[in-house]
Amino acid sequence: VVNFILKDNFSSRELEMEYGQPFRGGYSTQQVEGTYLRIDGDSRLNLNLEYNNSSMLTEAERGVVQASSSVPDLGSDPDPAAYRSLVADSSGLEATANWSTRLGSAGNSLSLNATFERDDSLRLQGLDSVRLTDAGGTSLLRTFNAADPLVVDRRSDSYSMGSTLNVQLGEWEVTGTLDGTYTDSNSDISRRIDTSDLVAQALAGTLALDAQLGPFADAGFDQSLTNTYTVNSLVTARAMPFELPAGDVSVALRTGYKWNRIESSDTRTLGSATQLSRGRVFAGANVSLPLTSRDEEVLGALGDFTLNLDGSLDEVSDFGTLVGWTAGLTWSPTDSLTFTANRINAEVAPTLTQLGSPTVATPNVQVFDIANNQTVLATVITGGNAFLPRQQQGDWKFGLMWELPFIDNGTFTAEYFDNHSTGVTDSLPTLTPAIEAAFPDRVTRDSTGQLVQLDQRYVSFAARDERRLQFGLNLSGRLGPESTSSSSSRGGFGGAPTGGAAVAPAGGAQGAAPAGGGFGGGQGGAPDPARLAAMRQTFCDTDPAQLLDLFNRAIAAQAAGEEAPVGPNGEPLAIPPQMLQRLAGENGQVDPQRFNAIRQRICSSDGPPQFGGRGGPGGLAGGPPPEGGPPQAGGAGAGTGAGGGRPGGGPPGGGFRGFGPGGGGSGGRWFVNLTYALELENTVLIAAGLPRLDLLDGDALGDGSTPRHSASARAGLFYNGFGMFTSASYTGSSRLDGSGLPGSTDLYFGDYVRFNVHTFADLGRQASLVQAVPFLADTRIGFDVDNLFDAHQRVTDSTGAVPQRYQPFLIDPAGRTFSIEIRKLF
Repeated sequence: VVNFILKDNFSSRELEMEYGQPFRGGYSTQQVEGTYLRIDGDSRLNLNLEYNNSSMLTEAERGVVQASSSVPDLGSDPDPAAYRSLVADSSGLEATANWSTRLGSAGNSLSLNATFERDDSLRLQGLDSVRLTDAGGTSLLRTFNAADPLVVDRRSDSYSMGSTLNVQLGEWEVTGTLDGTYTDSNSDISRRIDTSDLVAQALAGTLALDAQLGPFADAGFDQSLTNTYTVNSLVTARAMPFELPAGDVSVALRTGYKWNRIESSDTRTLGSATQLSRGRVFAGANVSLPLTSRDEEVLGALGDFTLNLDGSLDEVSDFGTLVGWTAGLTWSPTDSLTFTANRINAEVAPTLTQLGSPTVATPNVQVFDIANNQTVLATVITGGNAFLPRQQQGDWKFGLMWELPFIDNGTFTAEYFDNHSTGVTDSLPTLTPAIEAAFPDRVTRDSTGQLVQLDQRYVSFAARDERRLQFGLNLSGRLGPESTSSSSSRGGFGGAPTGGAAVAPAGGAQGAAPAGGGFGGGQGGAPDPARLAAMRQTFCDTDPAQLLDLFNRAIAAQAAGEEAPVGPNGEPLAIPPQMLQRLAGENGQVDPQRFNAIRQRICSSDGPPQFGGRGGPGGLAGGPPPEGGPPQAGGAGAGTGAGGGRPGGGPPGGGFRGFGPGGGGSGGRWFVNLTYALELENTVLIAAGLPRLDLLDGDALGDGSTPRHSASARAGLFYNGFGMFTSASYTGSSRLDGSGLPGSTDLYFGDYVRFNVHTFADLGRQASLVQAVPFLADTRIGFDVDNLFDAHQRVTDSTGAVPQRYQPFLIDPAGRTFSIEIRKLF
């Protein structure tokens, strides 16, 4: 539960417990989370402690057929399937503290945070094995030492601290951040027992082939260590320093320094110790220029045009100077129609992890060898590559957003992507004949041609080209009449009770007001100036760090297909999905610069708030990237104001949807989101002189092939404290080609649909129930089912058989699962 409380003095305690498991059993997950919140005047303290745990699931518990090369010839030997993990035994602990306070009366603020995370996992990697051969040539494959199976035992600890300072310097809003993270990861990998004496004794006749083997002394373990250090600093300044005839010009400046270091070693590889450090100084600027405006009558017949320019310069200690720029143009010929075009050029250095992560050799990994049409247990090597080049990318992105005239709260989006990159870094692709021919030194075979070792450390490709079309349809509406009494008694965002604010649902503006509602909408769709002013004051006086955290939680819920966070009244938070899409960066977090731009636009005016900005900067298209990184393209609606309106004009249909009274009330809401993606091109050039790989026509990079078609859908219903979300994803069919030589095979990946259902009930809103059982006040329960129809992708070879490597439970060990969640606020 996200409780967004605006009282001057308030404290609460929250406990959340969750249990989940597959319907067919085998393992379970548990999660416990406790939260303490205290608001004392201008200061806010939030403490959070979360623990999660997952038990182990083995291949034997799912009946996974073992590779023939690992099945013992003696029936009394232990079954290796019982000693191979499908799901590791794991646990995690996270403790977080956040403190923020307002500084003075000018809206300045300071926030501090600290986090500790620990993750543990234990994964079984099979058993020791040996092939014993006697003097007559008879041989048996034996497995042994079940009391001490091969394992990988991993622990990772992470310590983080951060701070944010927001100050107003004249018309400039300045934000400074400083944070640091230290991570310590340690993996203990079991060593195999030396079997040379057993082989010699069997050949000499002193050890029977079916003799009991053992006991054995502990073979010990190898150790892989990785320590990483990161320090980030960033200063941004935003303002609208001057005005053009078509509206205000928005300027954003940024500069900062980032330092990180990685130290790694692995006892299995002599001389593997690696120490890499990188310092990075960066600076950038973003300018948004309104060119024409219908409202300001500046070439209004052309519609509203806004130009967005962004440039960045990074000086990276081990890669020299990296340059990036973006140009974006937004055109809104009408209130309901917006077009965007973006050109993105950037240079990107590989990460230190890609360059210097430790070399780790993991034995007994199932690998499908398409050249021989067999699944084998091979040693797989992973790690960094110190010789990776910089990547250069030049992308085009075009978008359209249309607010549908024939249905309230309906939008249609269309996007076209054309991405071209050179010097692309990736792990070694799926082992196909083409990949083996291009990287022969990465593949080791024995004298019979069987695969025994695969080096999957990072490689660089000469070029990659992708083109894609993507369409979206978002619909939402209200169920039943809106309660007028609740509208008049609720305040803040989204109609939360006085003293509390709810902001919500991602995923379809399901909390949006009816058409014409708007921010603080009055009668007949006309905004109430008094309520507008009160809501803006609440929005602008709240610590920006609190708002930023709330928006990030809403984005996470939207991305996971889960119900949006709710306020203390049980109503889903009402942040419009279009706004979330524009604020979110590629890492799934709100871009602080974009967030501050919207906040400044809302809060800097002396008159009534203009959500969408009358004559304002027009936008977010190609806005400044987070932390001075490469520029990013805006979404299909990018470049419009926060309310989805045209640049240089007020918001259509009521503006900043989802923050008005429509978020409350005793009625219900519904929403439907549909997306479809069509891959037009996806090719890779490994090196000059080699044929291009067509990932849509039989070639592959990852562990599988690339479907041409994919789609997703989400729908939700909310009514008086009860809610249900459903989500579905469709993955189209695809193909992976073999060599065509005898023994080789093609692979066919079938299409499939996966459905998830999430339900919740806010028991605290059921007056009769709370009266009978007072403990249920402020209590919420949830029941979720993932993969409702137990769908598994079917992978077959040229004969129609399922290769061992692609058995359904190796792809998805869980299948259909359920989880039960209880949340209680004290």
